[in-house]
Amino acid sequence: MAKELKTQIRIEASPAQVWAVLTDFEKYPDWNPFIKSLTGQVAVGKTIKARLEPPGGNGMTFTPKVLAFEKNKEFRWLGNLFIKGLFDGEHRFELTDNGDGSTTLVQSEQFAGILVPLFNKMIEVNTRNGFEAMNQKLKERVEKEKKQS
Repeated sequence: MAKELKTQIRIEASPAQVWAVLTDFEKYPDWNPFIKSLTGQVAVGKTIKARLEPPGGNGMTFTPKVLAFEKNKEFRWLGNLFIKGLFDGEHRFELTDNGDGSTTLVQSEQFAGILVPLFNKMIEVNTRNGFEAMNQKLKERVEKEKKQS
């Protein structure tokens, strides 16, 4: 069973400005309402540690593997619950330069595994709300920092 969750937001800043805030993992606790912490060496092939706390849902800490980390463009990881194939999630942040000084951020996740149907409500409500809250707070922070510079 597979399911995709996809959200997006327009940020009035360049991809480089968005990327700078998105990848400043040490400051996540200051502003990020969804990903409370992200630690480890963020590089393709490396395992990182992430703490997610979706609104209205249970928090979880897991250790996904980084699949892509392309400056100003894409950050993607693959995590799983206990063992591969049970409940896997490929999480992606993709930045698109709109050519007018703004950036579109797409935050998405492709879920796969035999437990996906059991987590459908959590994905559609809690996880979607977490993505949207993070997108909005990222937009606010980037645009505020842009004005201050």
